[in-house]
Amino acid sequence: MHVRLGINTGFAINRFPEPDDWTSVVADELGLNIVQFTADLLNPSLPENVVRRQTELVRDACAHKGIRVESTFTSQFTRVNHLLHPDPDTRRAWVTWFKQFFDLSAALGAEGSGSHFGILPVRDNESPAVREQRIAAGVEAWRELSEHAAGLGMRYVMFEPMSVTRELGETIAATEALLQRCTDFAVPMLLCLDVDHGDLQSPNADDTDAHAWIRAFGTRSPVIHIKQSLRDKGGHYPFTAAYNQRGKIVPEEILQTMREAGVQDCTLLLEISHRERWPSDYTVVRDLKESVEYWRPAISNMRT
Repeated sequence: MHVRLGINTGFAINRFPEPDDWTSVVADELGLNIVQFTADLLNPSLPENVVRRQTELVRDACAHKGIRVESTFTSQFTRVNHLLHPDPDTRRAWVTWFKQFFDLSAALGAEGSGSHFGILPVRDNESPAVREQRIAAGVEAWRELSEHAAGLGMRYVMFEPMSVTRELGETIAATEALLQRCTDFAVPMLLCLDVDHGDLQSPNADDTDAHAWIRAFGTRSPVIHIKQSLRDKGGHYPFTAAYNQRGKIVPEEILQTMREAGVQDCTLLLEISHRERWPSDYTVVRDLKESVEYWRPAISNMRT
C-alpha cells in the first residue's frame, strides 16, 4: 500500500494568500510536498489576466519548494448549491465555472478535481420529485464536466460525501447510489472521503464510522481528508494532544483499515480549519506541525 501525507490549502485562505507564503508553510514548516489546491486561493472567475499571472506564481512557487499540486477542490467560499441550484441559468454558469477551474487545475498539474456533488435548497430537498430532478441534472452536469476533464488529460473527477441529506452522500448507501449513477463518465467519478463526515441522524452506526466508510469506498478514493473527529463531529479539528485525547481518529487504526480494505494508493490530506478568532487564528502553523508529527510516524512505520 502506497500512502502519502499532504495537505488541503484551506488553512491558507485569507491568511497566506501569496504563493510564496503558503508554499513556505507547507514545505519548510510542515515538511510536506503534496497539496490539494483550493479554489478559494485562486477563483477561476477572476479576470483572465489575473488568473493567468497567479497561476504562474503558484507553479513557480511550488516548483521552487518541490511541491506537487496533486488535486484541486472547492472550499469554504465555494460551498454553495452550484450544480444543484434551482435556477437552470445559474447551474449553467457553474458548469462554466467548473470548466474554468479544471483548466486552472490542469495548468497546475493536478491529476483530478472535485467538490461536493451539489447542495439542494431546503424546499427542493423536501419534495421527492424535485429532489430527483435536481440530482438528475447534477449527474448530467458532472458527466459534461468529466468530458472536459478528459480533454485536459485529467485522470478523474470526484465528489465528497457530506453529512446531511440535502448535501448528498450523507450515508454509505446514499453515496453508493450516487456513484452508480455516474459509472459511464469520460473519466471515473471517484470520491474524496472525509473521516469526519456522515449523518448523525442515521440509524446505521456505520454511517458515522470512518472505518466503515473506508471499507466501503477506500479503493475508490484517491484522496481522503483527515482531521480529528469528536463525538459531535462539529469541526475540522487538528491532531493536537488536547483533541487527540477526545478524538476517534488514530493513524495506525486508519492505515490498518485501509490496508484491509485493499487500498493500493492514496493521499491522506490534512483538512484542518481554524476560526478567525483569538487564540485559534494564531495557532494555525503550530497546530498543523503537531498534526503532521502525529501522522508521520505511523505512515513511516507502515512502509518498513
